[in-house]
Amino acid sequence: MRDFVSDRIRSLQPSGIRKFFDAVSEMPDAISLGVGEPDFETPWKIREEGIYSLEKGKTFYTSNSGLPELREEICSYMKRKYDLSYDPGKEVIVTVGGSEAIDIALRCTVNNGDEVIIPQPSFVSYAPCAVMAGGVPVIIDLKAENEFRLTPEELEKAITPASKVLILSFPNNPTGAIMEREDLEALVPVIESHDLVVISDEIYAELTYSGRHVSIASLPGMRERTIVINGFSKAFAMTGWRLGYACGPENIISQMTKLHQYAIMCAPTLSQYAAIEALRNADDDVEKMAKAYDQRRRYLLNEFRDMGLECFEPLGAFYIFPSIKKFGLSSEEFAEKILEEQKLAVVPGNAFGDSGEGYLRISYAYSIDSLKEAMGRLRSFISGL
Repeated sequence: MRDFVSDRIRSLQPSGIRKFFDAVSEMPDAISLGVGEPDFETPWKIREEGIYSLEKGKTFYTSNSGLPELREEICSYMKRKYDLSYDPGKEVIVTVGGSEAIDIALRCTVNNGDEVIIPQPSFVSYAPCAVMAGGVPVIIDLKAENEFRLTPEELEKAITPASKVLILSFPNNPTGAIMEREDLEALVPVIESHDLVVISDEIYAELTYSGRHVSIASLPGMRERTIVINGFSKAFAMTGWRLGYACGPENIISQMTKLHQYAIMCAPTLSQYAAIEALRNADDDVEKMAKAYDQRRRYLLNEFRDMGLECFEPLGAFYIFPSIKKFGLSSEEFAEKILEEQKLAVVPGNAFGDSGEGYLRISYAYSIDSLKEAMGRLRSFISGL
C-alpha cells in the first residue's frame, strides 16, 4: 500500500514538552513543574452552575457561535476589563479552548504561502497551526535583555512582501513576559504600514503583576485588524472544561464560525453555562488565585537569585524562565539529568523555539509546599554540577 499520511502533517515535530510529561507519569515520587495548569479547583459557584445545567437536562447543542447569553457576557467582560466593544451576535465565537480559536483564526486568515510572524519563545502550537493552514512561519527570536518583549525594529526586520499575520502572545508562555501600552503602541505603525492582521492570544490577561493588561486591539486603528483570543482555562482554573473564545471583525469571525460549524459544531454546552457564571460572579476568585500566583512568583525569583541563577522578572502568566547557560549543558540535557537524578521535571526552553535554548520553563501553578520541595531538589542538583 502507499503511504496514506499527509506530508504536511508528517513534517510536524511532536511537542518538545510531551516526553517529560510521559516520563513523570511513570516515575514514583517525581515532582513536575512542567504543566501549565492551575492547581486550584474550579471555584465552586462555577462547578455548581455546570452541575445545575446537567440536572436541568441542558445537554443539547447550542448555536454554532455559542449560547447568546455567554456571548453577551463575554462582550460585557471585554468592555469592563479591556475597554473593547464587540457585537455579541456578529463578532464573538465560543470555541473548544483557546487552542481551537488559534487554529481556526489561522486557517481563516492564511492563504498558501502567506507568512505568519511568530515571536519566540512562545506557545508550542503557533508554528504547527500556521503550517497546517498552509502558511510559512517566520520566527523572531526575542531577547532576554529586552525582557522577551517584541520591539518595532525586530518586527520590521522580519517583514517581507509575503507577510500577512502577526501572532502576539502576551502575557507570554513560557517566559512570563508582558507588553505594556507603550510597547504595543510602538508596534502599531509597523503593523499598519505593512497591512498585517494580528492574532493576539491573551489567555493569561488576568494574570499580570504590574498594572492592568492592555490589549493591542484597544489601541487606535487596531480593533479592525485584530483577533483577540481568550478563554477560561487559566484565569478561572477551568482547563478541563475546554472553553475559549475569539472576538474580532465580523468578516473574519463569520468565516471562523463557518469552519467551526463543520469541524466542531459547538463548544460543550454545560461548560458554556458554567462560563456564564464565571464571567458574572467569579472576579473575587480570580483575584485570590492571582495573588497566590504572585506570592509563588516572588518566592521562586528569590530562590533563583539565592542559587545564582540568572532570571529576569516575569510580570505575567504563571511561568518563570531561568537561564542555565553557565552550566555548559543544553536545555534538554539539563532537563533530562535533573529528572533522572532528582526526579524533578522541568521543560527545556528550546521546546518553545530555538531562542529558548539555554533556559528552562518552570511553572508556578503549584502549591508553595511543592515549590519548596522542588527548589530543594534543584539546589541539590546545581550544587553537584
